[in-house]
Amino acid sequence: MRYTLLLLIFISTFGQAQSIYPQDYFRSPLDIELVLSGTFAELRSNHFHSGLDIKTKQREGLNIYATASGYVSRIKVSHYGYGKAIYVTHPNGYVTVHGHLQRFSDKIEAYVKQRQYAEESYEIELFPDLNDLVVTKGDVIAYSGNTGGSGGPHLHFEIRDNQERPINPLLFGLKIKDSKKPTVSSVYAYPINDLSHVNGSNQKQKIRLIPLKNGDYKTEDLTAYGKIGFAINSIDRHDLAANKNGVYKIETFYNGMQNFTIDFKKFSFNETKHLNRLIDYKHYKDKKERLQKLFKDTNNPLSMYDNIIDDGYLIIYDTVSNVYKVKITDFDGNQTSININIKGKNTQPTDIVDRFTSPYYIKSEEVNLLEDQNIKVEIPKQTFYEDFFIDYKVSGDTLKLHENNLAAKKYFTISYDVSNYSAEDLKQMYIARLVGYKNYLSYSSTIREDNTLLTRTKNLGTYCLARDTVNPTITPVSFKDGQWLSKYRFLKIKIDDKETGISNYRASINDEWILMEYDYKKKTLTYDFNDKVVTGTKNNLKVIVTDNVGNSTTFEASFLENKTTTLGQT
Repeated sequence: MRYTLLLLIFISTFGQAQSIYPQDYFRSPLDIELVLSGTFAELRSNHFHSGLDIKTKQREGLNIYATASGYVSRIKVSHYGYGKAIYVTHPNGYVTVHGHLQRFSDKIEAYVKQRQYAEESYEIELFPDLNDLVVTKGDVIAYSGNTGGSGGPHLHFEIRDNQERPINPLLFGLKIKDSKKPTVSSVYAYPINDLSHVNGSNQKQKIRLIPLKNGDYKTEDLTAYGKIGFAINSIDRHDLAANKNGVYKIETFYNGMQNFTIDFKKFSFNETKHLNRLIDYKHYKDKKERLQKLFKDTNNPLSMYDNIIDDGYLIIYDTVSNVYKVKITDFDGNQTSININIKGKNTQPTDIVDRFTSPYYIKSEEVNLLEDQNIKVEIPKQTFYEDFFIDYKVSGDTLKLHENNLAAKKYFTISYDVSNYSAEDLKQMYIARLVGYKNYLSYSSTIREDNTLLTRTKNLGTYCLARDTVNPTITPVSFKDGQWLSKYRFLKIKIDDKETGISNYRASINDEWILMEYDYKKKTLTYDFNDKVVTGTKNNLKVIVTDNVGNSTTFEASFLENKTTTLGQT
């Protein structure tokens, strides 16, 4: 009886712990089986993924439903990022976010277009009043798409709390089929200081993984001494998709005692950039592999850690045998472990890390100013995570500012004194970063202030001055000059700029502004005739496209139109 009572208490307590988030409040945003191409808090470039990427069968136009009753509290339309996105606030304080949408439901679409035409801007951000766009659970609020920074048709779906912190939507009862254990592709060991070593080396070491029949791993036995840490590359796959998704939790145990946990339940947007402190950033920039450190590095403010002893580091003593275990768990509880046997052995390291030095030293807790000839670099306090010697050289208009393998938390400023250039040259001049082994010119957003060109960036690397003398191109896609377009729903134009990219565009028919949707991935502008700007038979189209240094191209054409009905989606 006592055992049964204790069991019931345990089950009740466990259930309460698992049901912090309502389990039946939110329905699925789609009416198809949920298959993910991206999981919550997955490691992305400079940020954690803030929601679920839900597959839409490689199609656009699927119904997107209000997951619970509430009101549309925010609508954002942008060329990049989430593209077309809807935010719904619910009575329980949570906000659901739906991104990369093809279009909104008719009522919401009309609301948005009215404001776009009023402001003469495709990109727009709206905050409707409480009673403007009320939705009921199960209402169609939009249709799935591929807008913004999407790499293919899917729905980006988030749940945020009343402090705008994203929370793993799977915690609210959404179901994904996943019976597969996480997999591990690499393990690295790190000697943390000059006195520590792994396998006789003071250099970071890749450790040989040995797969076991049950899906777990062990590694080759190690010798080590002093303060060391580990990092792994691990992913999870689900039953219905081959995508390499992120894991849910990682724990480590040192000689049977838990000494490190990180779980991906929630985070705040102001900490997402610190993903670059969680991973081995230099390794990622060099090898394109995200190694997740199983220790908490200095100046790492992430809130996802728990049960940390000695910041997750191990202290290995001479002649002592140690067992280090890593457990990786996905959301459904599938678990993979790595066992690492470590023998303490104090020897003289065979190779010591060759640490770079230069005359220039960046102090992370101070404002740093580098200046030579006509180039100045201003680095605010706490831009970088730690102090370091920086490789800084100026040769003419070329700036060598270290290798781009250190993560910056803040923007720093590079400025050029260009008073020796003619006014004509300055019209088309910009600051470029040299990228790739061929040193391609990559436009860095450039501002001119009198005789100074400046850019704010988070990227180290090599910079120079460049000129863009080529105008953007404009090419009609769906029509020819003088053509009848009565049977067409859309008017499409391709625009492109080879060097600095498109800054802005403006389109009009018969001198009246029209809304053209810019898809930067397809390099197209699209006008919907259902906007009913066209009223006459003969119409004059004018499109002006400007690049980021002010080069501009104007395209003009006429077309014939005789519309009597609203056209469908073809």
